[in-house]
Amino acid sequence: MPLYVTAVDPDSPAQRLGIGPDCALLAVDGHPLADALDYQFYTTPAQFSLEICRNGGKETLTVEKGEYEPLGCNFKTYLGDEKHSCDNHCMFCFIDQLPPGMREPLYFKDDDERLSFLFGNYITLTNLSDREIDRIIQMHISPIFVSVHTTNPELRVRMLANKRGGEVLQYLPRLAAGGIELNCQLVLCRGINDGEELRRTLEDLLALRPQVGSIAVVPAGVTDYRKGLYKLQPYDAASAAETLAILEEYSTRCREQYGRSVVYPSDEWYLTAGRELPPAAFYDEFAQLEDGVGMWRLYHDSFLEELQNYRGLVLPHRLDVVTGTLAGPLIEQSMQALMARYPQVKVKVHPIRNEYFGGNVSVTGLVTGTDILKQCRGRLQSEVLAVPEVMLRDEKDRFLDDVTLPQLSRELGCRVVVIPTDGGGCCKACLGTHKRLTRTRRKPE
Repeated sequence: MPLYVTAVDPDSPAQRLGIGPDCALLAVDGHPLADALDYQFYTTPAQFSLEICRNGGKETLTVEKGEYEPLGCNFKTYLGDEKHSCDNHCMFCFIDQLPPGMREPLYFKDDDERLSFLFGNYITLTNLSDREIDRIIQMHISPIFVSVHTTNPELRVRMLANKRGGEVLQYLPRLAAGGIELNCQLVLCRGINDGEELRRTLEDLLALRPQVGSIAVVPAGVTDYRKGLYKLQPYDAASAAETLAILEEYSTRCREQYGRSVVYPSDEWYLTAGRELPPAAFYDEFAQLEDGVGMWRLYHDSFLEELQNYRGLVLPHRLDVVTGTLAGPLIEQSMQALMARYPQVKVKVHPIRNEYFGGNVSVTGLVTGTDILKQCRGRLQSEVLAVPEVMLRDEKDRFLDDVTLPQLSRELGCRVVVIPTDGGGCCKACLGTHKRLTRTRRKPE
């Protein structure tokens, strides 16, 4: 499809060539332009021919510019077209389990290889063609993050409810042979793709080393909104421990063979099994941090490091902090250490039960304003409530359920402050005086 120009940069090669919003870009040196990745890749050279459509007619322009100098065209979206949506109906899909009435963008399922490269989003490969795989290799779009779940073709078809789920597994060795780094994710469903199926998957993926750089393994999340969906049984302490034993077996083998863990269980396995988390060295560069792998360890260590090295003035003050129930023990432990070192500071931790989503959802990032209001009303010990920024949408102004920070402040009768999610930043914020904490101003709804 053509790329429709919406604007051009001033004094750019595009402007000098007379390209404007009335133009559509068709091809560079005969290569069709499907999106912004094609555009960036093929317009890199110092000289090329550019086929455009203007006023209903086709023209071919000769472009001369500096190598790597931007051509200067802008499009409706940063991708040049719309996001690619998911064609699967995975038995564990979290979006299918969302409660009704939330913001429309939250229900969109992306499965876009460009977002995988740009932002680390996971893709299943089921909506890719051979041409797109060739393009990834040719442009060296690396790393790519792949939701594998299982390398058993028949089981993957069943889990993804997509007939292409098994056949696209052939893309993994093709990408690896093409030099593309693969960071993989396995979402485990109890009794389905764990146990011996998990061993098979790990063996198959590790056979693609060194291109498989990391394998994150997480348990499926289960909410109360699974009507009409496959009945998943959440992991308990015993089943989590059994799965963790397999994962640690492979992590140990990888450290002996490759000098790194490669297979990384998410923090939930350890917490559910009642096990202590590994030291920071286990997580290498924390490559799968966004998947909840090593987040607890990184928070713990950076919090204590900041606490040990903090040199600012610490005045007497009180503070209330909210968190998810999964992180509750960690935050409580951290705040106890803070108060032991600075007795003039009093911090009350409020682990918020996720009644909004229900099920086994307990992570901090999915806590809603509704649950905070219900569980903190009349229970605060101070006039300041600290909210981790991970609970808020990207604009940092409201929760997933659209409760705003001013609304939270007004209904709880306190000042609301947003604190960093990382341990060091959280420690520094909690030690600051009330005046030094960033204030969320109340404003009309």
